[in-house]
Amino acid sequence: MELKYLKNQDPKIEEAIQNELTRQQNVIELIPSENFVTMPVLEALGSVLTNKYSEGYPGNRYYGGTENVDVVEQLAIDRAKEIFGAEHVNVQPLSGAPANIAVYFGLLEPGDTILGMDLSHGGHLTHGHPITHMAKVFNFIRYKTDKESGLIDYDNLREMALEHKPKLILVGYSAYSREIDYQKVQDIATEVGALTMSDMAHIAGLVAGGVMNNPVPIFDVVTTTTHKTLRGPRGGMILCKEKHAKKIDKSVFPGFQGGPHEHNIAAKAVAFKEALQPEFKVYAKQVVANAKALENVLKERGFKICFNTTENHLLLIDVTEKGVSGREAQDLLDEVGITCNKNMIPDDPRRPMDPSGIRVGTPAMTSRGFVEADFTEVGELITRTIEGKDNPEELAQVKQDVLNLTNKYPLYPELS
Repeated sequence: MELKYLKNQDPKIEEAIQNELTRQQNVIELIPSENFVTMPVLEALGSVLTNKYSEGYPGNRYYGGTENVDVVEQLAIDRAKEIFGAEHVNVQPLSGAPANIAVYFGLLEPGDTILGMDLSHGGHLTHGHPITHMAKVFNFIRYKTDKESGLIDYDNLREMALEHKPKLILVGYSAYSREIDYQKVQDIATEVGALTMSDMAHIAGLVAGGVMNNPVPIFDVVTTTTHKTLRGPRGGMILCKEKHAKKIDKSVFPGFQGGPHEHNIAAKAVAFKEALQPEFKVYAKQVVANAKALENVLKERGFKICFNTTENHLLLIDVTEKGVSGREAQDLLDEVGITCNKNMIPDDPRRPMDPSGIRVGTPAMTSRGFVEADFTEVGELITRTIEGKDNPEELAQVKQDVLNLTNKYPLYPELS
């Protein structure tokens, strides 16, 4: 990657970027929330649009000279509407957490009750974990999954909704591997007079690709990041019913943010155009097929899969029976060039920074070109690493096998 101006001006930063490119090329990236954007997305992200302030919305800005950024932002909005069948879209949130917070403050009052998913059962920090600032503002009640089936217990969810009378019922996850019945949740919300919100940050690309249920036509509001499976730049987005449009837009700006990052919005627009192509549906199907292939081999090798199975892009794995903690497993895999993250499992007895599980996913390496046979090999490499933790020669061989596999699939062939 030629960075001639940066190399001359700031060689230390240039070197770090080049080293990161090498790292990304040479590792098997299994963090489910990560992906590799295309070169067109990178070009838009690094464009002169970063120079332009544009507080407000297309056609109604507080600055002059916004005729071009209006075109960019409107394209992003229109493409997102087409992808997800949304009545209204706001593409300005800087990321997923700000998008969630903007919805809370746009549609709720401080002290209102939100019924969301427990973090250890696959939810997200912004869904009400006590450590977050939002937990000081709103009254979060957290539901869990059924221990036997691995599914959300909708009967229990209904009982909790009837008991606590939430103003908002929230679904979505960062480590849950099953499908969600959005209509069933909407029916519960209608019964108790609650609004509905889905945080589909992890699965937006799979929804766009038609391989997972779409909450947008059903729920009041849906938030998402634009990276992860959607394979765009790091950012957020809110999709909602038209009746909530004014409240959502006012909550994002001026309520929560100032000037939007139009270079980032341009990159979102490029990624959305890519998601509208037939090839993206093929990609989404392959992500799910690869996750299933990885699940199958890990089960055969004695790993415990939380929630019993995967129906999306990720697996939450309890590694306790392999004699390691989640942190130890993450460190071991890092050593051989396989990147994942330590993660709590449902009702984890261990602490968050040294939990019982790891979280792995298939979006990034599917973007590289991996298919089922490759992920079967990845499962074997994971097994050899963890089971061979005390065998330096075996770990060295796994590291070489990782390199052999990644070299088959160049990250950016355009740069070679």
